[in-house]
Amino acid sequence: MAVNVEQVIASVPVGQFIAGQWHTTGAWFEVTDPATGEVLSRVSDASPADAAAAMDAACAAAPDWAATAPRDRAEILRRAFDLIQERRDTFAALMTLEMGKPLAEAYGEVAYGSEFLRWFSEEACRAEGRWSVAPAGGTRFLTMKQPVGPVYAITPWNFPLAMGTRKLGPALAAGCTVVIKPASATPLTMLYLMQALADAGLPAGVVNCVVSSRSSDVSAPILADDRLRKLTFTGSTEVGRSLLEQSAGHVLRTSMELGGNAPFVVLSDADVDEAVAGAMVAKFRNNGEACTAANRFFVHTDLYDEFRDKLVAAVEKLVVGPGIADGTTLGPLVDEASVDKVAGLVDDAVAKGAVALTGGSRVDGPGHFFAATVLADVSRDARVLKEEIFGPVAPLIRVDSDDEAIALANDTEFGLMAYLYSRDISRALAAVEKLESGMVGLNTGLVSNPAAPFGGVKQSGLGREGSHEGLDEYLEIKYVGLPL
Repeated sequence: MAVNVEQVIASVPVGQFIAGQWHTTGAWFEVTDPATGEVLSRVSDASPADAAAAMDAACAAAPDWAATAPRDRAEILRRAFDLIQERRDTFAALMTLEMGKPLAEAYGEVAYGSEFLRWFSEEACRAEGRWSVAPAGGTRFLTMKQPVGPVYAITPWNFPLAMGTRKLGPALAAGCTVVIKPASATPLTMLYLMQALADAGLPAGVVNCVVSSRSSDVSAPILADDRLRKLTFTGSTEVGRSLLEQSAGHVLRTSMELGGNAPFVVLSDADVDEAVAGAMVAKFRNNGEACTAANRFFVHTDLYDEFRDKLVAAVEKLVVGPGIADGTTLGPLVDEASVDKVAGLVDDAVAKGAVALTGGSRVDGPGHFFAATVLADVSRDARVLKEEIFGPVAPLIRVDSDDEAIALANDTEFGLMAYLYSRDISRALAAVEKLESGMVGLNTGLVSNPAAPFGGVKQSGLGREGSHEGLDEYLEIKYVGLPL
């Protein structure tokens, strides 16, 4: 479809959303199109005072929202879901313009992201406690679940809608109020979501949005506020560690969805065509800019050559270009620093003996493009195997056994996502049990689903988002003892 860029951008409020009102600060920062480098919009730049005002609004609204009937909270979430569906064209275009993903994938994120609101509208009425008898008799145990309290949510740039709804859905369903801060590279989608929530009937102050080019400055007064009860963050492990340190002072409840280094394991009995199809999704979806993206490909030597050749053939069919252009299947990276990082990882791998079978270099601008790349025979000391790539590069490593593949897959500080291909279910499950990962795609390259628990182990994070577990992240358990 043709995208009217001016019309899409004009539909988005560009201020801070605090206590149900839009206002501007007098300071501005620019949002650019990574496909062209051109300015899309100028957005109001929040100050620490704005962040404090947002926190005040969330705290003021907290008692009434917590006391709101679960069914009423559910109906608002469901109306918000419906509004996103009605406005899907604008949401999809905004994500493509400010982040770069192909438009077809942006529509996929609209469906995925809005589903968190529908899922948690259904979960809002299911924050159930229990009643039991003490083992020794006489006493009765009553447990109840209550909203944890005001939440600070920090979201990344790579999934501008879904990373917000994945936090807002359960928080609002549980009865929590929120201050949310999107990434400065992609604030437009979140601001448009604020309008949808307001139009759905969300009371003033229940969700407040601050957008700023100075993340640490606006976060400081919120994290220092002793009224804050929970921090939820999606982003890099480095920043997550810093936020955990800042959270320690007030012993905040935290949910951390951090970095990944996902292995993609192809056992000797795998269906190669299925594995290649899964690899294309696991690696190149979202331009490779996903924490769940396959980062290291461990392929059994019996299948290595066939997998390599078929993967290269599939990769060479990708069409690189602006996400809004018809036919584009691989868009730009979010900024030039990302291109520099990916180029550095590829150069290091090649210097250590890897061969770039396709791609391997930048694509001439304008915009921030890197060619889809397959690296063969990658040295095990290459940086590309240790660091999160966040770009369209697939490094291949030959392995001789299941044990070797699993050992190499687990040789990382991260443990968010893993992929494994095998036609023998017993063999596959034995391998899955050994993988140190919070999530595993077994014979599939895509597992994210609002009804499933999303999260990692080791230094990939704390807690789970989505599913029934996602609601519990925003609830406290209160125990009442009743002697009879």
